[in-house]
Amino acid sequence: MTSGAHTVRLPLTSEGPLDPPAPLKELRDRCPVATAVLPSGDTGAYLTRYEDVRQLLSDGRFSRPTAEDNAARIAPEGAGGVAAGGGSSLAIPLKGEGHQRWRRHLSKYFTAKRMRALHPRMTATAHLLVDRMLAGSRPADLKAAFGFPLPVYVICDLLGAPADDRDRFSHWSDSFLSVTRFTRQETETAHREFVSYMTDLVATKRAAPGDDLLSVLIAESAAEGEGMSDDELVATGMALLVAGHETTANMIVKMAAMLLSDRDRWERLLADRSLTRTTVDEALRYDANLGNFGTRRYLHEDAEIAGQTLPAGTTVFCDMSSANRDERAFADPDDMDLGRSPNPHLTFGAGPHSCLGQSLARTELQVTLEVLLDRVPTLRPAVPVAELEKIDGLSVGGLRALPVDW
Repeated sequence: MTSGAHTVRLPLTSEGPLDPPAPLKELRDRCPVATAVLPSGDTGAYLTRYEDVRQLLSDGRFSRPTAEDNAARIAPEGAGGVAAGGGSSLAIPLKGEGHQRWRRHLSKYFTAKRMRALHPRMTATAHLLVDRMLAGSRPADLKAAFGFPLPVYVICDLLGAPADDRDRFSHWSDSFLSVTRFTRQETETAHREFVSYMTDLVATKRAAPGDDLLSVLIAESAAEGEGMSDDELVATGMALLVAGHETTANMIVKMAAMLLSDRDRWERLLADRSLTRTTVDEALRYDANLGNFGTRRYLHEDAEIAGQTLPAGTTVFCDMSSANRDERAFADPDDMDLGRSPNPHLTFGAGPHSCLGQSLARTELQVTLEVLLDRVPTLRPAVPVAELEKIDGLSVGGLRALPVDW
């Protein structure tokens, strides 16, 4: 395998639901810049090493592809949601000063301090969900009983959206993230419904403001005169709702599966709760199933990566799961070390486009561990790990269900 010469078809497959795809180590060692073939048939550059992924994600010149870019498409013709480059786009600026302005409006709200202030309400919701799970039948599906509803309640509370609409949110999120699960017509119908719903919600907040994020953003826009437009407010609400519940719900379930699949890990946490914070970040690093295609970047000018010049017009796929297992950046990367510190993983990206909601996600994951360890210390998988099924047809990675008993 020579550098730049190897071609891989995405998504890669793995032996077990929590295992990394076998080719990644060899790619990191011998071909850190490979060629990826997407389900659409388009191709792009595929980065697998930590330093290369961090370099590209930190480079402010490059961003996610826009509708104007002739970027590699993930989804086949006639399929794919917004996240896969199909369907309609969102009115969020993805690069330049417009994007930084948008981030500045949101970053004031998503500080670690503000997210920690939500901890008591999250904890109360988590206890309520555990009450319901314990009162129900056994085995239970931890994803349906806890992993999915917790972040839905949290993000709905933040946005001021009714959590009773969570089933609709789930469908819209899946269509947003679809690669092959839905047809183009289905994703476009879902997108129109989602836009209509969020447009009505923004109008409601404008008429009767609350203490939620949408109301705050509307008030700032009115006061500053250069805040978000209505289209940007709608798009922001949609993006936060998808990112705020779909990805976090998947991570809650994957983290629980990682810890429960090796009883020593769970017992170590039970014996030493001070490891909760570092365990959350180690689960984020250790996750071998972050997404099926990595994070896309579009090169508007030539870029040198791993000693190669990638020409302008190249679409690059950054595999954060692979980067997080790179032995050049982490000691014993295939070991889940609950006390690992420092832990500079790339799960939330890096640089000017890093995930705005990372403090929120960390807080929800910490609450998950605290409450499950307190309330269900005997929690265990109800099926062998090898029998767990991965989500397919979406750009995000996760498990369909996590049957548990106690």
